[in-house]
Amino acid sequence: MARNRYDVDEDLKEKFNVRSLKLCGRYIGRYKGQMIAALLLSGVGSVVGLAGPLLMQKGLDEAIPRKDMGCLLWLCALLAGTILVNIGFNAIRTVIVAKVGQNIIFDIRRDLFEHLQKLPFSYYDDRPQGKILVRVVQYVNNVSDVMSNGILNFLIEIINIVFIIFYMFRVSASLAAVTVAGLPAVAAFIWFLKPRQHRAWEEVSNTNSNMNAYIQESIDGAKVAQLFNCGRRNRNKLNALLKRRYQKWMHAIYVSNTVWVSVETVSQIIFSMVYLAGACWMNPMASFGVLLSMGTYASKFWQPIINLGNIYNNFINAVAYLERIFETMNEPVAVKDRPGAKELPPVAGEVRFEHVGFSYDNSRKILDDICLTAEPGESIALVGPTGAGKTTILNLLSRFYNVEEGKVLIDGRSVMDVTLHSLRSQMGIMMQDSFIFSGTVADNIRYGKLDATDAEVVRAAKALRADGFISGMRKGYETEVQERGGGLSQGQKQLIAFARTLLADPKILVLDEATSSIDTATERLVQQGIATLLKGRTSFIVAHRLSTIKSCSRILYVDSGRIMESGTHDELMAKKGYYYRLYRSQFEDPEKAAIA
Repeated sequence: MARNRYDVDEDLKEKFNVRSLKLCGRYIGRYKGQMIAALLLSGVGSVVGLAGPLLMQKGLDEAIPRKDMGCLLWLCALLAGTILVNIGFNAIRTVIVAKVGQNIIFDIRRDLFEHLQKLPFSYYDDRPQGKILVRVVQYVNNVSDVMSNGILNFLIEIINIVFIIFYMFRVSASLAAVTVAGLPAVAAFIWFLKPRQHRAWEEVSNTNSNMNAYIQESIDGAKVAQLFNCGRRNRNKLNALLKRRYQKWMHAIYVSNTVWVSVETVSQIIFSMVYLAGACWMNPMASFGVLLSMGTYASKFWQPIINLGNIYNNFINAVAYLERIFETMNEPVAVKDRPGAKELPPVAGEVRFEHVGFSYDNSRKILDDICLTAEPGESIALVGPTGAGKTTILNLLSRFYNVEEGKVLIDGRSVMDVTLHSLRSQMGIMMQDSFIFSGTVADNIRYGKLDATDAEVVRAAKALRADGFISGMRKGYETEVQERGGGLSQGQKQLIAFARTLLADPKILVLDEATSSIDTATERLVQQGIATLLKGRTSFIVAHRLSTIKSCSRILYVDSGRIMESGTHDELMAKKGYYYRLYRSQFEDPEKAAIA
């Protein structure tokens, strides 16, 4: 669980490899028509534009000495044409690539979000929210340009280099040889820096992730921080994270800029050598037109090299982010429909656990040989110490985790052999965390049944005795609530979440600490609503407040992953065993026990 911290760098499961390249190719391939069109436009525009220095050389060395005004005007017109074609085609290319880049962002972010919706609870238990959020938002933005414009520019610059070399050798083979002489040194230097640059940007990725995780955690815990006057302590932690990010960022920039500086330095040396060779070493000395043309081509030759260096830098930067994005996309969906899974027909509600065993990490069994049967309409309460396995039983019934040993059956059908949608659509599940979404109160209740009418929403709220406080709000059911239910009490949030669950009218009801945040007076009202709604439904209830489950059909005492006792409240109290001792520990005063 060390990974689940803002100050611990995440280990990368899989480096950027052929599989990652194929995944990139899949996204780019969806827009190959537009990419090819953009490449052709840029290629033609660049090739036409590269003819400019050759036209200038002919004008200086041929038209002007002959005082051929017609030829000079014609060459000027051609030069202007090449410039306009280059500008026009590149402008169209820019629009096409911008659209492709945004489409790729859309596709990656959508697929990443959809995949996150399918990942098991264990994935979220093992990571801070901020480290997940930064991948969906910031990292996708950081790679979009490389996956569209970067790849296209890489191909265009290669084309430019080929045609520049072609034009240079047409002008002067000897000066062209001088121009390309520095390439091996630049290539060797870039290859030397590659692993260092990748490692530097990977560290930047980690510091971004850690910083985002801490900020997210601090925002969620802002009220607690103020209550305990921890503002200075939190600022110091953030300052340490920001300082570390600054150091890693500056180091990465330093390494990346080394590539650019080296290419720029070599290009300027070669540029000078072209003029020196043409003016002093060639016999006969190169003409002014040849020198100007070759100088221009030498500058144009090294500009694509510099651009390739920048593209390479951006690619190395993006790889650090792509690795994190693809790591999430490649995270296996542990809980999914099996091949050939069938729809679960409308159920009566019989539930059986047959010799069920389960472990979260293969090191310690949470459940060991659990056997139980719940008849349709029966209410089963699960009690016992914290960590006994009660919630795990509910998670396996709802199939939030796969059953490892034994079988969990609903109406004789294994939950592993039916589709998740058909299983959970017939279950009403309410966990201990009553999450409230931003939107209206009615929207939050309707989340349990998206096509529910206003009357059905109100009916569900009334059944849970939530209508009173909702109607008393400023706009009633249309009152806007903030994310996570800001402005609502814990009890109110739980009642809304309860109404949401019950609106689905499930055949099987799963309640995990459903009344933990409701005060005693409200709880008595809710119990009346629950008693009505449990009729005709099989229900599984986990509750530490034993007064809420006394009327259940059966109470199971769970400890160390086993069912230690089973019976009604009166039967278990008469046994004076585990349940009896737990009950007495809550109600040591006999008068309180009698009242409860």
